[in-house]
Amino acid sequence: MNYDKFLGNRAINLKPSGIRKFFDVVNEVPNAISLGVGEPDFITPYNIREAAIRSVQKGYTQYTSNQGRDELRELISRYLEVRFNLKYDKKQIIVTIGGSEAVDLILRALINPGDEILVPEPCYVSYAPCVSLAGGVPVTVECFQKDEFKVKPENVINKITKKTKAIILSFPNNPTGAVMEKEHLEKIAEIVEKNDLLVISDEIYAELTYGLKHTSIANIAKMAERTILISGFSKAFAMTGWRIGYICAAQEIIKHVLKIHQYAIMCAPTVSQFAATCALKDGLADNFSTVEEMKDEYNKRRRFMVKSFNDLGLKCFEPKGAFYVFPDVSKTGLDGDQFAENLLKKEKVAVVPGSAFGECGKNNVRCSYAYSMKNLDMAIERISNFLK
Repeated sequence: MNYDKFLGNRAINLKPSGIRKFFDVVNEVPNAISLGVGEPDFITPYNIREAAIRSVQKGYTQYTSNQGRDELRELISRYLEVRFNLKYDKKQIIVTIGGSEAVDLILRALINPGDEILVPEPCYVSYAPCVSLAGGVPVTVECFQKDEFKVKPENVINKITKKTKAIILSFPNNPTGAVMEKEHLEKIAEIVEKNDLLVISDEIYAELTYGLKHTSIANIAKMAERTILISGFSKAFAMTGWRIGYICAAQEIIKHVLKIHQYAIMCAPTVSQFAATCALKDGLADNFSTVEEMKDEYNKRRRFMVKSFNDLGLKCFEPKGAFYVFPDVSKTGLDGDQFAENLLKKEKVAVVPGSAFGECGKNNVRCSYAYSMKNLDMAIERISNFLK
């Protein structure tokens, strides 16, 4: 039976995730060391797990309000103000099923057919596909290692047309670990305001910066009303499987995003909302000591990985955020896809080809350092053998 005539063109034409496609192969390799998954190796802190269990034991298993529990949204508001000097009322916040649902919701709420969304690459794999699924046109803005993978103002200007509606910024960045500091964001903000655009700012790694404090573009003058902020609990709180994130934006935007969320999802999982409530309540009480401890450990691993790749002759940009390194492997005569495939076959180490995050990352590979030092040390030893 020919099912193509029943399927929509958007689904048919959608390319599979470069990450998932590669790791289907990884799963078939015994004793492989994986540096591929962007997931903390820390277990969700005990107090958070206990709060979730307690909520179930007390019978809090019904739907919450569509927008999320009041207490949680109030805590998110306090957290953003305390940690990042961002001011959002609870009415401007929607609790979502992770940052991924937040990305999808925002794009569906904003896009009319043919609208163009600027997508700086390399970047998280879902942005461009979600733009396409919403009926928009993703327009790539290339970022390069020589520029520390920052978004260059001139590259943005060159891609703006009458159809451009918004730009997606994802800093600290997955896969590069790049950050955009205040002076860089101010230049992008000028372009956004001049061209009457919105910014979709994915700040899921905001807590994971090294040697500097994260600045949101919403902190830049006149940008709060133009910024739609996406964040969540997965990375900083080691809560990936809990699937809990949030959107912050002007109420005029939130009320329309909420309608889509109501029809598609109803609400984020109740047990996860109680867990997130505990994460913020206890975090605010002890100045987020657990988050700081995890970040210190990531920082040790970060320094080890950057030095190791540079010592091996693979030029590695020093990431200032997230938990990835993105070395350039072109010196080997291989592109990222060839390097990743051969490394897996010969030394059983899994890294992600840079092309999964955009064509301008084709000569790189992404390695996560959200793994134990023992595994990282073993992986570097195997990579060294592979290069020899």
